[in-house]
Amino acid sequence: MASSLAVTSVSVEDFVFPPSVRPPATDNSFFLGGAGVRGLMIEGKFITFTAIGVYLEEGAVASLADKWKGKSATELAESVEFFRDIVTGPFEKFIQITMLKPLTGAQYSEKVAENCVAIWKAIGIYTEAEEKAIEKFMEIFKDEKFPPGCSIMFKQCPPKSLRIAFGKHDAIPEADVAVIENGPLSQSVLESIIGKSGVSPAAKESLAARLHQLLNATKASNGEAETKENNGVEIKE
Repeated sequence: MASSLAVTSVSVEDFVFPPSVRPPATDNSFFLGGAGVRGLMIEGKFITFTAIGVYLEEGAVASLADKWKGKSATELAESVEFFRDIVTGPFEKFIQITMLKPLTGAQYSEKVAENCVAIWKAIGIYTEAEEKAIEKFMEIFKDEKFPPGCSIMFKQCPPKSLRIAFGKHDAIPEADVAVIENGPLSQSVLESIIGKSGVSPAAKESLAARLHQLLNATKASNGEAETKENNGVEIKE
């Protein structure tokens, strides 16, 4: 089923994240919540490594509206709690991470594991179950290689499923390569991107701006359809 939310695509470096995608093993399309780069300052120069697109199930807008409707884009962008509500919300999320620089699966999974474990230790939930989930996560990635243009894809399915797929940027595969049943891991993959210490401030800013428009869309007073366009979001009611 296609999404009824009319949002636009987002260009990140040489890649374009389309306005909606259908994740593997689902019949529903998810809308593009936001997108941005992940990079690091190296010897005074910002080097980009990946382009990240965060897609949300359509029900995300209604789920977030009661609490966050009426807030400005700046207020959303600066709110740790807002991004936490996206991470923990009772709707599915799909994250597409496209390589700008080549990475091995070991390089990628080790960094994600480090970030996730840091999150769990900070809130006191690092148990044997999480340790085993991380081991399985790293095993899935250990022999993979990701040249530029290849993508790692995660589908976060509440309450605890993390579905993993690999593919090309412009070709979503039909099936996942693995599923890990662990709630903290499922949430922390996205938390590590858009959380308090998230690795992609650009994706956070994009999410805040675009969701602000969706959350505050209103119909024109004359009852006719109104179109708003700002920050890459075109909303048609």
